[in-house]
Amino acid sequence: MKTKELRKLDEKTMKARLEEIEKELMKLNAQVATGTSPENPGKIKSLRKTIAKILTLLNEKKIKGG
Repeated sequence: MKTKELRKLDEKTMKARLEEIEKELMKLNAQVATGTSPENPGKIKSLRKTIAKILTLLNEKKIKGG
């Protein structure tokens, strides 16, 4: 997801999206750990970046609110 799209989301939606992405990343990491090749290896990197973006935006909102 792009940062612009993420900024439009509210905190509750962002946290829900974060959970979804983390579950998907866990599945892909499990595939790698068992030795099978994931369908799209580049997706792992993009999921990790998206998680970082969401956490950064949530932290920014927390700082501004507090």
